[in-house]
Amino acid sequence: MAKLVQMYDRRNPVIDAGGEGCILPPPGFIIRGGDTPSMSLPEIVQSTLDGESVAARVGLGGDDLLLVTPTRTLVYRAEGLLSDEAVEEYPHDAEHVGVSEGRRKAEIMLDYGLDGERTFSVPTKQLDQVLHPVLAGVFNARGITDSGETVKQTYRFSELTVVITSARLVRHIGAAVWDEEYEEYHFDDVTDLDFEEGSVATSVVLTVDGRQERFKAPNDQARAVREGLVSAVCAHHGVDNLEELRATTAPAEDDDETTSDADADADESDGTVSFGDGPGPLDTSGIDGDIVGESEESTAETDRASSGPGTAEAASPERDDGFGNSGFQSAGVGDSEIARELAELRKQIEAQNERLEQQERTIQQLIQELRQGR
Repeated sequence: MAKLVQMYDRRNPVIDAGGEGCILPPPGFIIRGGDTPSMSLPEIVQSTLDGESVAARVGLGGDDLLLVTPTRTLVYRAEGLLSDEAVEEYPHDAEHVGVSEGRRKAEIMLDYGLDGERTFSVPTKQLDQVLHPVLAGVFNARGITDSGETVKQTYRFSELTVVITSARLVRHIGAAVWDEEYEEYHFDDVTDLDFEEGSVATSVVLTVDGRQERFKAPNDQARAVREGLVSAVCAHHGVDNLEELRATTAPAEDDDETTSDADADADESDGTVSFGDGPGPLDTSGIDGDIVGESEESTAETDRASSGPGTAEAASPERDDGFGNSGFQSAGVGDSEIARELAELRKQIEAQNERLEQQERTIQQLIQELRQGR
């Protein structure tokens, strides 16, 4: 269903004409659907344009025309047996663009939010030729494309719409052709392109700021998508092919990877794992006394015990229990109780260390998977 159609640069109109028997129209015009070039337009159309330039022109059969300007789409209906000559205007500041296809007729719906919806019909066989310049006008009005940016190609694959411009790729997924829930990838951030062929569809892989973005194109359209996307990205970066693109962007990627590896090695060398603003330090509020203090006290008690009972009794008058000359004496703690508390403390520390090691292994695995693009 998707067809390759091309658009002009609105500041410097350029027609990329291709195909046998293609007639180059006057500057500012694109002739589609069997329309013939003509410098003149019906008087009612000229009056409605009021001097505004015509960016794209599509023949709708007979004398009917669709004309796209930078700000609106005009649909001209020639006089017939049952209707008079008329021109309808559709501004480009729409929030939603939808399509409904029938066997002969297709409808394009423009949703203006609180201002309601507007719909016009075109022959189904020319829907893609009409939709392309209309989307280009909407992108311009909504500020998606910059001044001088050329909308090159539009593709529709079921509920996926892909638009390639001279500076970015715009992707929309959903029943609508386009609304404000779209994604865009500027070519400044694209460092590589890859295409993975499947039995039914081809996966298009863009490397954007070190991460991979994917979408699928049916195999019968994959070649056109590939050629159009590669051409646009390479032209934007000023290279001739993907190999030159990779060579141009590789140094920056290598520097980033080296920096990341150095940070990871530094974390491993000092045995720390960075969690950002993650869990706080080990909580020892439930343990009686300070760890270091208890360890020093244990060492002192051990020394006293090894010197024998007599020595301990002789030394006891000189021991300062922290009460000074207050008249109070410490109740003291037995060696067995200290040993029991130290054993419990050791178990808690070992369990905490095991949890930290598990978290470190998980983080290292996550870093490895992110580098592999998973």
